[in-house]
Amino acid sequence: MREAMRGLTTRGRSFLAAAAAAGLSAIILGERDLLRVAVLLAALPLLAAAYVGRSRYKLACTRSLEPGRAPVGSTARVVLRLQNLSRLPTGTLMLEDRLPYALGSRPRVVLERLAPHQASSVGYTVRADVRGRYPVGPLVIRLTDPFGLCELNRSFPSVDRLTVIPQVVELPMVRLTGEFAGAGDSRARSVAVHGEDDAATREYRRGDDLRRVHWRSTARTGDLMVRREEQPWESRATVVLDTRQYAHQGEGPAASFEWAVSAAASVAMHLRRAGYKLRLVTGTGVDIDGSEIAGDGLILDTLADVKPAQNGDISVLVEHVRRRSDGGLIIGLFGALTVPEAEALSGLRGNGATCIGFALDTSTWIDVTEADRVAADQAREATTLSLIRSGWRALPVVHGETLPALWPAAGRGSQGFAWRAAMAETVAGGGRR
Repeated sequence: MREAMRGLTTRGRSFLAAAAAAGLSAIILGERDLLRVAVLLAALPLLAAAYVGRSRYKLACTRSLEPGRAPVGSTARVVLRLQNLSRLPTGTLMLEDRLPYALGSRPRVVLERLAPHQASSVGYTVRADVRGRYPVGPLVIRLTDPFGLCELNRSFPSVDRLTVIPQVVELPMVRLTGEFAGAGDSRARSVAVHGEDDAATREYRRGDDLRRVHWRSTARTGDLMVRREEQPWESRATVVLDTRQYAHQGEGPAASFEWAVSAAASVAMHLRRAGYKLRLVTGTGVDIDGSEIAGDGLILDTLADVKPAQNGDISVLVEHVRRRSDGGLIIGLFGALTVPEAEALSGLRGNGATCIGFALDTSTWIDVTEADRVAADQAREATTLSLIRSGWRALPVVHGETLPALWPAAGRGSQGFAWRAAMAETVAGGGRR
């Protein structure tokens, strides 16, 4: 009863205040009829509180999300199924599911009377324009009397999570040269035909088995050399996402970082469908293998949570990628790069890797003056030239361009990129070449 009294609504408290005023006036004026009115006004909220406080419904609730993983900008359907497990019928119930601000306002649904052991389902729609993982629930049931004088809340502890993943766009089928790599240290070249003297070797790395040391090559070169492991070729790809906060511009869903995340998701899904053994690396240290059966969900869930890092360094990102790099195809989504940072990316060219970089001109995501625009264009040309000189296929990206339109350029041969490098050097040299 004490909890029910705390649940009196404004209307119920007004009734009690009116009852107190009428009772005091009846005593001062000696009006018995006014005293009866005071008793009636006080009895109504008290009876309502007793009615609501003694309501002991046994309810079961289940919640389903359709779908549980929704792309940015799409809608998801939340279905609530409520069952009355008691032997008494319920009154009219008002349901309110608690939602974060990003999913919209809290939905309120009125559920009519439930007979004993009866179940009923209600649903509502949510829409998220910002990726992430959002809690849905707990469900709050408001119990009230027919006059609205008293109101109590009962909540279920269960909470579900809706994952809002980046927008994935379809990419055209393009043959990417240099995407094959051996499963071991070298590509599938046989060494048994030529004998041990012609065995493929490489420098010793910490952790290598000493039984693989090739002593003749060691004596010839003066450095400790080990035999390479020979395994068949396979298609390998590494998607690299630059998460440096200062390298991106814009806010909300229209920010350059969101473009990069969506592009990373689209490229990853495209390569997985093409049969690539996929790896995803971000500047925050995330390094996941997306080759498993559940790789789609693992990659998309990871990209749904990724956030810009305040402290980031390209050299750290390069180190993360090289830690388990076996060559193949490397596709990078980069924010604004300086010339030294572009030169540092040459460290990913080891093991015969083919590197394709989408370099975002983040200055086009904000409004700048004409002088700043000229300086940004010059910086972009210098960065593009540095990437090409480092062995990358550099694809500058400006605001408004779409990944499907840019993707065919990723499949161009080395001659096309060499021509672009020569043109870039000509521009950098002021047209002297």
